[in-house]
Amino acid sequence: MVLLSEKIMQLDSELPLCLTPGHRLQWEAAQQKYVILYPEGMVELNLSSAEIIKACDGQRRVADIIQYLEQLFNAQNLTNDITHFLYIALQNGWIKHC
Repeated sequence: MVLLSEKIMQLDSELPLCLTPGHRLQWEAAQQKYVILYPEGMVELNLSSAEIIKACDGQRRVADIIQYLEQLFNAQNLTNDITHFLYIALQNGWIKHC
């Protein structure tokens, strides 16, 4: 029997990240926000979360995503916030290692 804790995926800093098949990032004009659409439903994202998902383009690894977003937002020390969100996105199946 596999324990739930054994199924938890970890972020691999060496592999690029991308959206999981069946998930799509889309701007919803009616709600004025980005959403992730998938067969079972929809997840509403704030601006920074949407930018993190956009950066998961299949080319960028975690460090690349952090560097890109720190430049985009002209900010520093975003590592913890970004990796925390990436971990949640990975656990929810929105993104995967490519």
